[in-house]
Amino acid sequence: MAQSRPHNVLLFVADGLRAGMVNDKNTPNMAALIARGVRFTNTHSLFPTFTTANASGMATGHMLGDTGDFSNTIYTGFQVPGAGDSLTPFLENDPVLGDVDEHFSGDYLNEETILHAARDAGFSTATIGKLGPALIFDHTERTGQHTIVLDDSTGRKGGIPLSDELKAALGAAHLPDQAPTRGDNGKSGNATTPGTSVANVEQQNYFADVATKAVLPLFKARQKPFALVFWSRDPDGSQHNQGDSLGRLIPGINGPTSLAGIKNADDDLGRLLAALHDQGLEDDTDIVITADHGFSTISKESTTSFAATQTYADVAPNLLPPGFVALDLAHALGMALLDPDAKAAPVAAGAHSKFGNGLIGGDADHPLVVVAANGGSDLVYLPTGDKALAARVVAALAAQDYVSGLFVDDALGSFPGTLPLSAVALKGSAVTPMPAIAVNFRSFTTGCADATTCGVEVADTGLQQGQGMHGSFSRADTRNMMGAVGPDFRTHFVDSAPASNADVGKTIAGLLGLQIPDKGKLVGRVLTEAMPNGTMPAAESSVVRSEPDAAGRVTVVLTQTVGETRYFDAAGYPGRTLGLPSD
Repeated sequence: MAQSRPHNVLLFVADGLRAGMVNDKNTPNMAALIARGVRFTNTHSLFPTFTTANASGMATGHMLGDTGDFSNTIYTGFQVPGAGDSLTPFLENDPVLGDVDEHFSGDYLNEETILHAARDAGFSTATIGKLGPALIFDHTERTGQHTIVLDDSTGRKGGIPLSDELKAALGAAHLPDQAPTRGDNGKSGNATTPGTSVANVEQQNYFADVATKAVLPLFKARQKPFALVFWSRDPDGSQHNQGDSLGRLIPGINGPTSLAGIKNADDDLGRLLAALHDQGLEDDTDIVITADHGFSTISKESTTSFAATQTYADVAPNLLPPGFVALDLAHALGMALLDPDAKAAPVAAGAHSKFGNGLIGGDADHPLVVVAANGGSDLVYLPTGDKALAARVVAALAAQDYVSGLFVDDALGSFPGTLPLSAVALKGSAVTPMPAIAVNFRSFTTGCADATTCGVEVADTGLQQGQGMHGSFSRADTRNMMGAVGPDFRTHFVDSAPASNADVGKTIAGLLGLQIPDKGKLVGRVLTEAMPNGTMPAAESSVVRSEPDAAGRVTVVLTQTVGETRYFDAAGYPGRTLGLPSD
């Protein structure tokens, strides 16, 4: 792969794009690219299938047990200033990432990123697009002088500054140095008002303009190889907030707003491809396209949840409220519930915490249980490491009909009906606090021909039933889309070997000729079979099963391996996870 002058690399991430939605009608630019290059058909998001988690995998080539970016919302063990002093910050935020880096010795991922290594090796580097994941690719470089960073916060308080060189390039292209907001696309609605009906066009037009009219011409003028990340918020943002299906599972995330979001992402890729061609960069640029995760429609139904039996001012009757896991655990344990995102204020009866997170038992500074609510899966932390309390929490969660599989920190011991975090690559060299339990939620399909395009999952979120979410171990969420084209890739090739977002990071490092030392051992692989003269690797499939608990519940993981690299198709209780048969 390495040559005297490495080729350029463009990584295009279509956030939340389901593989089954990529076709000539919905995504003509993506379909044409993978048809002439490499189509990856056995693809994998990293679980929990969230954005910053998978960004960390792409950025480092490591799985989440090493990066410690276990979900979009994690427990940090300290009050994070950029998150209003919350113990459970949402990581899609530039100041928050800076605070978390500072606390964890300057680098919360504890692994060097590909853009950091590339700029040190003399490449021009830039990362453009969605707030949070864009910065993660070079999150320790906050001056804007070495890696170009443009995201939602550009030109606003807390955003990464722009260099004078880039400001001049923006001016020459008649582009402002402040990113527009999402506008109506950012409106999620509520229990009685539908969400958005428009895609994130205006904001992403700006990012595409910056990439094609300012950054690429600047990189060409430097006459050095470059590495560019473009993270498209769509279709994720539109699928989350769409108002096409309030309270209904059909059409769910297959309505017109979601389709417009998919088209928006494809249009942005088309503009980038055209710019590479027009500026004479096409022949020297490898292009990798991927999605951080798949997507599902939200269900808020449960017949076992205490939280669903209560009345809330902002929740439809008999549906799960935001923070139902925290509410149900506090009820089951007989402990008080505090809101980490409201200065640890007590959560009153008939209310839920602001973002669904919860501190249970103890006090605000020393909680016994912490719940980080995320969507299609939640994280539960036990700061004291109390094994007896862990057993109580496991029993309370397993009894809920919205749960489908539990993964428990190996250090807490073995619990019937659960598998250890190490079984799904969540136990490694991470420096952030280790979750005690990763809770996967129930998922199913509404019955279309490709079940991964019409998946449904119970989700712990402030969004409504019928809107969109991800994060579960459903195959609808773990099946992302991937493709590649360029001088270092084969043409008209279908790659059926398992591939993941951690492999994306390792492959880009290989394309750029970077030698990045690994601190952790949970690593992806270079996708050499997709390159000229590459050979298909041997892949093996296996089923990992827990011992049954007293009620007969078993957590199962469908796994594939290539060498020492593991890939996880689906997991949970058989019959409660899409992609995991009942038998």
